[in-house]
Amino acid sequence: MPELRSQRMRQQAPEMDSLRLACGWDKLDLSKPQVLVETVGGESHPSSIHLHRLADEVYKGVLEAGGRPARYDCTDICDGIIQGTDAMDYSLASREVIAWAVEMHAQAGGADGIIVLSSADKSIPGHLLAMARLGLPSILVPGGVQEPGPHSHALPLGNMTLEQVGTIYSQLRRGQIDPREYEFLREYACPTGGTCAFMGTACTMQVLAEALGVALPTTALAPPHFFSTDRNCREAGRQILGLIEANLTAREVMTQQALENAITVHAAIGGSTNALLHLAALAHELDLPFDLERVQEINDRTPFLVNVRPSGRHPSTMLWYAGGVPRVMRELRDLLHLDAITVTGKTVAENLEELERLGWYLYQARFLMNYGLKPEDIVRPREHPLDPRGAITLLRGDLAPNSAVVKRSAVDPKMHTFTGRARCFDSQEVALNAIFAGEITPGTALIIRYEGPRGSGMPEQFYVTEAIASDATLATSVALITDGRFSGASRGPAIGHVSPEAAAGGPIALVEDGDLIHVDLNARTLAIVGVDGREASPEEVELTLAERQQRWQPRPSKYRSGLLGVFTRLASSADQGGAMAVTLTT
Repeated sequence: MPELRSQRMRQQAPEMDSLRLACGWDKLDLSKPQVLVETVGGESHPSSIHLHRLADEVYKGVLEAGGRPARYDCTDICDGIIQGTDAMDYSLASREVIAWAVEMHAQAGGADGIIVLSSADKSIPGHLLAMARLGLPSILVPGGVQEPGPHSHALPLGNMTLEQVGTIYSQLRRGQIDPREYEFLREYACPTGGTCAFMGTACTMQVLAEALGVALPTTALAPPHFFSTDRNCREAGRQILGLIEANLTAREVMTQQALENAITVHAAIGGSTNALLHLAALAHELDLPFDLERVQEINDRTPFLVNVRPSGRHPSTMLWYAGGVPRVMRELRDLLHLDAITVTGKTVAENLEELERLGWYLYQARFLMNYGLKPEDIVRPREHPLDPRGAITLLRGDLAPNSAVVKRSAVDPKMHTFTGRARCFDSQEVALNAIFAGEITPGTALIIRYEGPRGSGMPEQFYVTEAIASDATLATSVALITDGRFSGASRGPAIGHVSPEAAAGGPIALVEDGDLIHVDLNARTLAIVGVDGREASPEEVELTLAERQQRWQPRPSKYRSGLLGVFTRLASSADQGGAMAVTLTT
C-alpha cells in the first residue's frame, strides 16, 4: 500500500481526528484508506432519484474491503425539465459546477480514492472531469437506464420514450393527436427511475465511461432496479481498495488509447453530438490532444452498429439486454486499443475474454427473448451494419472555419447535400414560433445564433429540431444550423457547435436573410455560396463577409453576474469543449 494522502493530512491537521470521531467514525476508521463516495443524487429527476440507494451498496463494498467511505452529494439538474426554457442556459455550466464540487470534496476531505455515481447528461462529464483533475484512484458507477413506456399507434416507433414527447407535442400543436392520448403518453414516458431510454447524451456518456475503462464492465445502461446493479455497486466499492493499493489512478486509465476507444464506440452507437464537447474538455483536462480530424478518421473507419433511438428503432434499454457495451466492443475488437488498462486492473482484451468465459453474451440475450428480439437486432454484426461509417460528421467552411458537427446517422440521405436560403434568428424561441406559424418553408437554411457558450451558455435547441423533424415536408427540406447544441434525442439535418460562435464574431453572426448556404455531408463542407439570394463566387462572399465584419458590433452579454455571468465570460469555443478550464489555463 502506498503512503495514503489521508494519513498525511491527519499529521498536518490535528483537529481532523476529533471531527471525524464526532461524525460517528471510530478510532480504527481513522487509519483506513478513505474513499469519497460522491453522487448527484437528489429529487431533481429520474436519473438521480435512485442514486442514494446505489451509493448505500457502494458504501457497503468499501467497508467490506477494509476502507472507510464518506458520503457527499452535489445534485445535478435535468435537461428535460428545463428544455425549452431560459433555465437551459445553465445546462452546460452545471458540468463545471459538478466537477468543482467533487474536486473540492475530495481535496478537502483527504480522500485516497473516489467513487462517483451519476447517470445523466452533465453529471457524468462533470464527474469525468473531476476524476481527471484529481488524479486519484477512481471508479464511475453509471446509474442505469429506465424501462420504456406504453405502446401507441400515434408513435412511429410504437412504444413511448421521453424523446418522443417533443414529437407528440408538435403533433398536438398541429392538431394531429387526441389531447387525451397526448396526456396519457406524456404521463408514462418515464415509467421508472434511471436515464431516459434513448441514446441521448446521458446514455451516450454512460457507454463512454465504460469504453474509457473507468466504469466496471457491463455497468453502463443496466436497469437500476435489478439486483445485479446492486451487486455491481458493491463490487465497485470493493474494487476501489485494490486501485488504491496499486495506486492505479484515473489519469493512468484515461489515456490517449482509452480516449480513442471511446470515440470508436461512440461512432458505433450513434451517440449524441454533445459527447464531442465533453470528450474535448476531458482531453484538455488530461493534457491529451483532441484532434477533430482524428475524430473524423475514426468515424470514417467505424461502422454504425447499434439500432437504438433516436437514430435507430429500439429503446436503449435493449442494448444492455443484448450484451451492453462489451458486445459492441467485441464487434469492434480490431479497431480498439485492446491493451488499454481499465479499473478492473485488467486490459480491455482481458475483460472481454473473461465475459466470454463466463457466458455473459449467451445468457444476457435471454432478456431479449421477452421482447421477441435477438442480439443482432440491437447490435448489428460488422458484416451487416446500419451504415459502414460512424455516426458523426465534422464540417468546415467559411461559415464554420473551426468546425461544426452533425449526427449523420440521423439525417435523411436526401439532405446529405443541400443548398438553402438563410433565415436568421438570434434566439431559438423566436425560431420555434416561426416554424409553428408556417413561416419556415422548404429550401430554408434556418440559422439560430448567439446560442454558443459565450452567447448564452450553449443551450440545446431540441424543440426546434423536433418541430422540423416531426413535419414530413420540413424534415427533408430544411437544414438547421446553429452555434448552440442539440439534445442527444435530436433528429434530422441539425448542424451544431458552429465555431467560432456569433458572440465571438464568427461568420455565423454575419449571415443575412437570403444568403445561400450549402451543406455537403460527403464533402464535409458548410459554406456560404451566395448573397442576397443569388449565387456568388468565393471571392465575392469573402469580400461581403469582410464588409459586414466591419459593421458588426458585439452584443452586450446576456448575463452580467452569477454562475452564467462567469461561465459566458470564460467558456472556451465549442470545438474546445465549451469548458472554463481551457480559458483559465491559457
